[in-house]
Amino acid sequence: MVIKVFLASSSGSTAIKKKQQDVVGFLEALKVDYAQLDIACNEENRMWMRQNVPEEKKPANGIPLPPQIFNEESYCGDYDTFFDAKEDNLVYSFLGLPPPPGSKEAVQADKADIVENGTHAEETNAEGNLDDSIEVPVEERNGDAHSKEELAQAADEEDEGEGGEEEEGEVAEGETADDEATEEETAGDEAPAEEEEAVEETDEQAHAEEEEEQEEADDDREEEDLQSEEEEELRQLEEEEEAEVQEEEEEDLEETQEEEAE
Repeated sequence: MVIKVFLASSSGSTAIKKKQQDVVGFLEALKVDYAQLDIACNEENRMWMRQNVPEEKKPANGIPLPPQIFNEESYCGDYDTFFDAKEDNLVYSFLGLPPPPGSKEAVQADKADIVENGTHAEETNAEGNLDDSIEVPVEERNGDAHSKEELAQAADEEDEGEGGEEEEGEVAEGETADDEATEEETAGDEAPAEEEEAVEETDEQAHAEEEEEQEEADDDREEEDLQSEEEEELRQLEEEEEAEVQEEEEEDLEETQEEEAE
């Protein structure tokens, strides 16, 4: 399968040139086989592209702009859908190609398959059945993991521990009182530090919000510029088509006049 990318080599729009370079550069980075088809110098390529872009994918004026991407005869999408697929690590799915093993898209597909099928790791034998050959101690099979010796040793330790519980209790009470006094002393020192940290976090959050607002404003301006350039390119294409139609009409008129003169 060959990926076809329809481009305009002599486009006067910098936005269209940038989009074309982005698509071609990313396909080359992925080492995907593709063919560039020029619609500016080849009328057949331009007509084929316009006829094979689905109607629901065409703009309001019915004239799709490059770049347009196909897998053989199957339509993949335009630059916007390609960009979305690139952001979601789904370029191979977008192109209708199987992702190479070990790629992010392949790993993501494997995870999705595991979640969908509910598969989980279990020990199996060579025939694919659960392996019953692993021996399990009788105590564990019966839910009793302790041997008689362990139970006896635990009983002795319990008797020895009862005698020292009272002494440990008195020591624990003294340590608790000391701990409470220490906590009261450190509480006063921690309060100013917490206030300073809260102020720093507030400043950082405000700074981050300002940067985010600035980035959004820059993105909006860039999008407006790209839209203006696309509209200008579309207008130029329409003027070229009108000029071609007018030129054909003039040629037909001249031929008619010559025939009448003869």
